Amino acid sequence: QVQLEESGGGLVQPGGSLRLSCAASGTIRYINYMHWYRQAPGKQREMVAIITREGATNYAGSVKGRFTISRDDAKNMVFMQMNSLKPEDTAVYYCAMMVVTTTGLTTDYWGQGTQVTVSS
Repeated sequence: QVQLEESGGGLVQPGGSLRLSCAASGTIRYINYMHWYRQAPGKQREMVAIITREGATNYAGSVKGRFTISRDDAKNMVFMQMNSLKPEDTAVYYCAMMVVTTTGLTTDYWGQGTQVTVSS
């Protein structure tokens, strides 16, 4: 079994910054893709950023240049630095990881989500 736990959400004023963290624990051999998704009220969940095992990244157009995804494979963690936050960034943010377990299975796991609210 693998568990993901996010942290770092909260309330921030427009133009402010937050850093989200997500730690995976359990029967992990290694992790391929790591993602951040978000879901705003009344909207579909959307992918915000992805980072491969090789460190290649890709971002949604709405956050490009403002958000930075990174990973620490030694700690099985993914991070997202969010700068110049806007009210439209308000959402529940989820991390997701494609995990290869110690038994050789490849499975997607999701965190429980952390609320980010951008408001004055």
